[in-house]
Amino acid sequence: MGRLQSLAIALAGLVVSTGLAYPACAPDRVDIRGDFGSARFSVELAVTPQEQARGLMFRDSMPKMDGMLFLYAQARDVSFWMRNTLIPLDMLFIDAEGRVLRVHANAVPLDETPINAGGPTIAVLEINGGLAETLGIEAGAEVRSPALPQENAAWPCD
Repeated sequence: MGRLQSLAIALAGLVVSTGLAYPACAPDRVDIRGDFGSARFSVELAVTPQEQARGLMFRDSMPKMDGMLFLYAQARDVSFWMRNTLIPLDMLFIDAEGRVLRVHANAVPLDETPINAGGPTIAVLEINGGLAETLGIEAGAEVRSPALPQENAAWPCD
């Protein structure tokens, strides 16, 4: 075994033994799995009315696997629009069990046409436009995040 390989194994053991290993769930991450496989997004949370009203407005770019997770205390039918949003977005509407209820692909920047969830929604994940199709994310995919209700979650946090 080479010196570099031995060092990598030792460091991996140190990370696990000191508790520095990445947890299955983290507040700033959303995992999605389905027939396509799985994907992980780094997210900002939009919880307060002020955070939700601003969303991703006025940003001219977003890293590829980043997004914003809008959270609601109770599942309800919600609508979004693209006012002052400069980048195309995919909107993943998520039900109370953590399943993608609907994907709205490539929402048009600056368009004020309402985009409806189509059913009771506990969260909405906004990601870069076209990424859901590229990755194969469709309705029925399971979403995992500690920010989502865990009681009846299709894919609960460990």
